[in-house]
Amino acid sequence: MPIQYYIFFCLTLFSIGMIGVLTRRNAIIVFMCVELMLNAVNLLLVAFSKMHYGAALQLAPSTTAGIDAQIFVFFIMVVAAAEVSVGLAIIVMMYRNTHSVDINFLNRLKN
Repeated sequence: MPIQYYIFFCLTLFSIGMIGVLTRRNAIIVFMCVELMLNAVNLLLVAFSKMHYGAALQLAPSTTAGIDAQIFVFFIMVVAAAEVSVGLAIIVMMYRNTHSVDINFLNRLKN
């Protein structure tokens, strides 16, 4: 499959996530859109890694080139999992204190 398909798909996913972050007011939906943007970047890194591995494999059959991006994706997924746990804890505490998950309500809390 050509790399252009992956690029277009990842660009579409990232754009949907960015539009969701910029337009939504619900903290949980904004959080899900941030995760969608992270996953779009992860997919693009894996696609480029596979493309680079295919090119390197033609030059040297016993190469390990191209797995660096996949290791980087693994670390991004670990950080995203930690972000999910901390972010959801913050959202739950925000809901307990304000009985709302509206992001605009947080702006009123700083006064």
